[in-house]
Amino acid sequence: MQCSFLEAVLRNHPAVPSQIPLPTLTMSSLASSAPATNPSMSTTPATPAAPIFDKGLGNTIAATTQMSFIDGGKGVLEYVGIDIDSLARYSTYEETVFLLWNTKLPDAAQLRALSSALQSEYEIPDAIYDMIRSFPTTAVPMHALRTLVSALGLHDVEADADGIEASKRKALRLVAKTPTLIANFDRHRSGKAFVRPNPSFDIATNFLWMLNGEKPTAAMARGLDVCLILHADHGLNASTFAARVTIATLSDLYSAMTTAVGTLKGPLHGGANEEVMIMLDEIGSMEKVEAFVQDKLERKELIMGFGHRVYKAYDPRATYLKTFAKQIATDTGNLKLFEMSQKIEEIVIAAKADKGIFPNVDFYSATTYHCLGIKTDLFTCMFAMSRMSGWCGHCIEQLEDNRLIRPQAKYTGPHGAAYVELSKR
Repeated sequence: MQCSFLEAVLRNHPAVPSQIPLPTLTMSSLASSAPATNPSMSTTPATPAAPIFDKGLGNTIAATTQMSFIDGGKGVLEYVGIDIDSLARYSTYEETVFLLWNTKLPDAAQLRALSSALQSEYEIPDAIYDMIRSFPTTAVPMHALRTLVSALGLHDVEADADGIEASKRKALRLVAKTPTLIANFDRHRSGKAFVRPNPSFDIATNFLWMLNGEKPTAAMARGLDVCLILHADHGLNASTFAARVTIATLSDLYSAMTTAVGTLKGPLHGGANEEVMIMLDEIGSMEKVEAFVQDKLERKELIMGFGHRVYKAYDPRATYLKTFAKQIATDTGNLKLFEMSQKIEEIVIAAKADKGIFPNVDFYSATTYHCLGIKTDLFTCMFAMSRMSGWCGHCIEQLEDNRLIRPQAKYTGPHGAAYVELSKR
């Protein structure tokens, strides 16, 4: 019988009290839902369907998942059937991780068990701290994170262990350790001493503790927790697809996560929230907002934080985040920043709503992260810290019903070309 997710994870975590009952849970098994083979059916191979050209794969369904559902036209995002707004308002990141990995909400004992297992894996090897010290202080944070995620595999005895159960244990380590990598790289480049993780804190509190060297207020920790929930998963986006392509080759989970981080780094995917903050800094004051935005609109230039490849309605992740951003901006003395953002939204919606252009999650997450004291060039790392749970969950779904992902390319070059000797060219 296949061992449950938490059984697999907790087996190697003696710090978790043995009296906590282990829930009988498994990751969603896609293979189990496949129809039984009919012995009377012909075994003659079917004629392959003619391939179609779908540039960008926007109209191609390449995988199945039970983790998240998106209806871009209606502005819907659900994690395992639960709308994202409810999760942002009432859940925690740890509970959301459990939901994504087990396709159900945990009871109190199950949530304690997962939280304890994560906390016991916060720390990173001393060799990784030494590696961070060797990095140039001018390094781009996403370059550093990509390298460090890969390096974690050097120190995991299960790095190349086959099987779903080993991948589940590695998934927990990656989610737990990524905040430690990001926070301590930032401290290194700022000339500050490392701060070791505190295993009594939840993930959001622990990250801000390591980043700033002091325990955050409850409101600040909750602000980060909300952002982590909102970014945890989002269907078969570019980085998730890249991770599934890698794991489908039966490579290891560290390689798949390195692929995902590298993909997320691209400005067309994960870098938008950084660009939003850069835009707000460039505008500078409320008096300059309208002229700046109108000039962008007249020039038909992109306004960062608006529009989405999938959503043609208001991004459901931005709905509650907008409300929360206002509160955290008020609490931290950054209300002007929020008011500028709100004014930009009003102008853009008036001009572009009929074309399906609305704020996306990056627009108000930029204000939130800034109010939490997180540097602008760390914003995409924050995205990766959250999405690590979704990436890992998708990879395990892929392994449960794996097939190598191998699309075709449409050849547009010549045929029958003659080879010409070098001396005659």
